[in-house]
Amino acid sequence: MARKILVVDDEVSILKLVRFNLEKEGFEVESAQDGQTALDRAVRWKPDLVVLDWMLPGLDGLEVCRRLRQEKRHVPILMLTAKTEEFDKVLGLELGADDYMTKPFSPRELVARVKAILRRVEALKGEDKDRDRVIHVGELSIDPDGYVVTKNRKEVDLTPKEFELLHYMVSHRGKVLSRDQLLSAVWNYDFLGDSRIVDVHVSHLREKIEDDSRTPVYIKTVRGVGYKFEGPKNA
Repeated sequence: MARKILVVDDEVSILKLVRFNLEKEGFEVESAQDGQTALDRAVRWKPDLVVLDWMLPGLDGLEVCRRLRQEKRHVPILMLTAKTEEFDKVLGLELGADDYMTKPFSPRELVARVKAILRRVEALKGEDKDRDRVIHVGELSIDPDGYVVTKNRKEVDLTPKEFELLHYMVSHRGKVLSRDQLLSAVWNYDFLGDSRIVDVHVSHLREKIEDDSRTPVYIKTVRGVGYKFEGPKNA
């Protein structure tokens, strides 16, 4: 069955260009030209991925992204924008976007990014099938199938990207992971050394899973290198 991609942009020329290139690769494509229509179609059509423009009439792309995440919809989101400031990029990723491309873009690269994101999602769903899927570390339980993390049996509200970062670090428990490693593995993209993206997400994770984010038990900083997931000593 063809994977379904929802493309959201108010420029008809962009919609046609992206649709043509995705359909050529065998994807099924629907489109929307404003934020509210995008939300409605995401709920009704249940796409496998959303290509989402930042600047839209009515609800902008960031608000669409935020609302999808609020509703616990874990569909991957590739954000398109003409903005290039670091703040904008980090903000989009903080709200739950999976990847980020600036206009003008190469249709070939966009298709490659879409495929890479879908591969990563499938890999996350498909690993460790023969073992207990829920991972338990200290007070935390991580369920890769449901994208759910609980602490002391209470659900922790994570964005999909925060969940993927946590899951990757837990899967490499005890290993020191550089920021570049985390960028490559979790975002599957080179952000040109923009380690702030990793630092922001780690900071948010600590606020959500640690009792005291200033003295973390789970995610330790290895100065000058990166981060290491440990957990309580008796876990």
